Amino acid sequence: MSGSTTLEIKRNRLQPRNGKRESKGLWGDVFKRLIRSKSALTGLILVAVFLLVALCAPLIAPYDPITDSDLVKRLEAPSSEHIMGRDSQGRDIFSRIIYGARISVQIGVISVSFSLVLGVALGAIAGFYGKWLDGLIMRLMDILLAFPSVLLAIAITAVLGPELRNAMIAIGVVYTPHFARIVRSTVLSVKTTEYIEAARAIGCSDLRIILRHVLPNCMAPIIVQTTLSIGTAILDAAALSFLGLGAQPPTPEWGAMLSDGRSYIQRAPHVMIFPGMAIMFVVLGFNLLGDGLRDALDPRLKR
Repeated sequence: MSGSTTLEIKRNRLQPRNGKRESKGLWGDVFKRLIRSKSALTGLILVAVFLLVALCAPLIAPYDPITDSDLVKRLEAPSSEHIMGRDSQGRDIFSRIIYGARISVQIGVISVSFSLVLGVALGAIAGFYGKWLDGLIMRLMDILLAFPSVLLAIAITAVLGPELRNAMIAIGVVYTPHFARIVRSTVLSVKTTEYIEAARAIGCSDLRIILRHVLPNCMAPIIVQTTLSIGTAILDAAALSFLGLGAQPPTPEWGAMLSDGRSYIQRAPHVMIFPGMAIMFVVLGFNLLGDGLRDALDPRLKR
């Protein structure tokens, strides 16, 4: 066999069939479609910067957000020493916003994780077993959905007490029905498929079928809903803190900072502008990322 023939055979082996590039897997295709979208890439960058700031807060913040205060220089305008100015207690606003990112991460992760676990469990049970159990769980979810989310969170926090931990519990309860309904609808469409019947035929338990065969098919909508919920959870927590039902002073939480600065909106508008911008950009980032993930995970967009 000549050298040119051998080289041609090797080239044919390396080239994909039908002239198409081989797939890099589901998540590789998802990431490739995600970064192609400018809005999704913008959201990914905003979320990445937000998480980086939260993790490196002690390294980035120039001052302590609670103890470093100077009442003589309270409400001082932005300057080279304090790029975002001082608040009503003479504390550095830039440092408080950076540490507030940590609190927002805590709020988003804990409250959404609570609603994720509870909602997935209730939705899977309702969709898989059906009948009266399905009706009972879904009617309870409908009752929770009948109330405006912020109003329901205010009511739960008022009962439990004005505290950041109780605010996270309230937000977790508010978002539980969203996860439950998404999982239930997916389970109803999956549980009648042939591979579920095959798993039943070989003697798999209901728990194994739900965990190994049913829930993996719910991952795409769950991931999208989780991403969107983190942004709205941060926004709702800021609203509760603004009303005095969430984080309490002197905790550097963005909603509490807005509440503290509302009395000085005309005299020192920077006290409210910078925390408000932080909330806006974080929620915008999670919303853009969630929309991008929804498009990237949609199998109808895969070519």
